[in-house]
Amino acid sequence: MVGGSDSGTSFLIAGGIVLPLEGRRVSHDPGSVLVVDGTITAVGSVEEVAAHPAAAEVPVVDAAGHVVIPGMHNAHLHSGLLRGTAEQLALFEWLENYVDPAHRALTPEIAKAASYMAYTECLRGGTTSVLDMWRFMEGSAEAAERIGIRATLAPYTADRYDYFETLESNRRLLETHRRAAGGRVRAWVGLEHMFYCSPQMFRDAAALAEEFDTGIHTHSSETVWEVQESLRQFGRRPIEEFYNRGILGEQTVVAHCVWLDDREVELMARTGTAATHCPCSNMKIASGPARIDHYRASGMTLGLGTDGEKENNNLDMLGEMKFASLLAKVSTLDPAAADPWDMLDMATRSGAAALGLDDVTGTLEAGKDADIAMVDIGGLHFVPVMHGQHFNAVAHLVFTAHAHDVSDVWVQGRRLVQHGEVVSVDVAAVAAEAQAAAEELFERREAVKSGPPPRALW
Repeated sequence: MVGGSDSGTSFLIAGGIVLPLEGRRVSHDPGSVLVVDGTITAVGSVEEVAAHPAAAEVPVVDAAGHVVIPGMHNAHLHSGLLRGTAEQLALFEWLENYVDPAHRALTPEIAKAASYMAYTECLRGGTTSVLDMWRFMEGSAEAAERIGIRATLAPYTADRYDYFETLESNRRLLETHRRAAGGRVRAWVGLEHMFYCSPQMFRDAAALAEEFDTGIHTHSSETVWEVQESLRQFGRRPIEEFYNRGILGEQTVVAHCVWLDDREVELMARTGTAATHCPCSNMKIASGPARIDHYRASGMTLGLGTDGEKENNNLDMLGEMKFASLLAKVSTLDPAAADPWDMLDMATRSGAAALGLDDVTGTLEAGKDADIAMVDIGGLHFVPVMHGQHFNAVAHLVFTAHAHDVSDVWVQGRRLVQHGEVVSVDVAAVAAEAQAAAEELFERREAVKSGPPPRALW
């Protein structure tokens, strides 16, 4: 690329394949996006956008050989430092033996290093917004502010064990970060798995979210066992129990939702509760395939997420789209399932809607913030790139592209990735600090595992 601007927030991206993804299957090939003071001002064909009076006054980014899309929303993420070290286990065995001891050993400094690593990796791959469930999230907020990414922070809270966050610590985060960095960083209310939290804690969490007018994030229906145990303990399926506890609604996002029956799907759609599909995690932990086409057809808002680095092993949202489509196809034996346009929608427009950000981001439309990713399709693995009748850029993004193909990323018009390099932070320093933090975490975890067992509070 030539002619780009490093510091300004006014520029013209010209000559690429532009996919606005505003709810229609429209492409501008070639097209342009005009950004003025961090806001998208015009989107359309090269000629249409060039006619705008501001187009001649701003630097030009040559997008030839690239696809231009809205920045993606990773709608379920856990910062962490366990990648490649907790493998081949079912969900609750994995939690008990690897993840929970790490929580017991975690420190604020280690947690902050993990968020710096996760957010930098996400940004490098074209993700401009994350919903992160983690701990000691003041450090996560610092990382997001410094890196430049959008972040919605939902602490792991639980009251049945003494090594998670509490609603009181969640309240303190809301008091300081309900809306930070001009709204780019936001705090929500978080809830761990149903069996880590008492029914009263769910009700108190709903009250806390209402008090601060903020969202709620939790997990549900990830495994068959979870559904069976909910029926045994409460006489209801998980989503029905969530409704009974008062947390469903338009500001709630529930991760996974693999094993919903039709009544639960209707309940999610009727209450406006969003879900996040995490296909790589659901395959790796053998949780199962969610009926994503059915969910979308039923009116559910459905975003896409990677889950954590430990249950996915990367935070690549382009790759996540491919796995989402392939899992749907193989589980339904329907090659037409999970259409590539729909996967792109989940990663962009619908993901923003799930996070309550669709009024400012998620699409390439005039008036939206300039959260934009450019994907270089000049490599051999994209040949052939076809136009017109055989247009295949969308299929290439979903089935061919990976995070390393992302060349440039902007958030609110600020260029944070240029020529494939994150420029807002020192990536080598982020990696070195995360490596040192991981080594410290593992030492601390061994000491925890050899000590007294965790204290259950119920």
